[in-house]
Amino acid sequence: MFFILLLIFVLIPVIELNVLIEVASSIGSWTTVGLVLFTAVVGVSLVRSQGLSTLMTVQQKLARGEAPGKEIVEGMMLAAAGVLLLIPGFVTDFIGLILLTPLTRAPIAAFLYKRMQLRMVTNGGFKAGFGPGQNPFGQSGPFGGQNPFDQNGNTFDGDFERKDEQPRSHHIEQAKTDDDIIDVEPVAPKDDKK
Repeated sequence: MFFILLLIFVLIPVIELNVLIEVASSIGSWTTVGLVLFTAVVGVSLVRSQGLSTLMTVQQKLARGEAPGKEIVEGMMLAAAGVLLLIPGFVTDFIGLILLTPLTRAPIAAFLYKRMQLRMVTNGGFKAGFGPGQNPFGQSGPFGGQNPFDQNGNTFDGDFERKDEQPRSHHIEQAKTDDDIIDVEPVAPKDDKK
């Protein structure tokens, strides 16, 4: 993780500065600044239109009862493309355009979505956000070390006691059919102590 952060915060700005200096020496500094601003404006407008298109696809899939997983990945890629296009420079603009173009975005999104599915199946689903081996409740957790969703057939048994003050005689029995309304006489409270 340290290497990735080093790459993002040190190496990419150095490459961007080098490319900007080379382009500015070739076409002029004000032209380079204008080109950087132009790519930012055009990129943001393209991100907006592509984002709306992806949002419409997500809504259509949800209306059909399908899971829009790939489209959600594409939406995250569009957000990343928007950030990359706003950062001044040509290298980040190029990467942003790769993520923005539907011809390149769709295969990348399909690959990332399949990888996420494989990771979910391999790891048994997404884990809550405290990292591996970390528990916000301590070592044993709130269930004394037992999994409350144990699938080994264990049943957690307990007693139930009604604490409300209304006597049982005020409960209404359900009608036998939907069309009939049945008058119900009060039921005598049950004596559970017999």
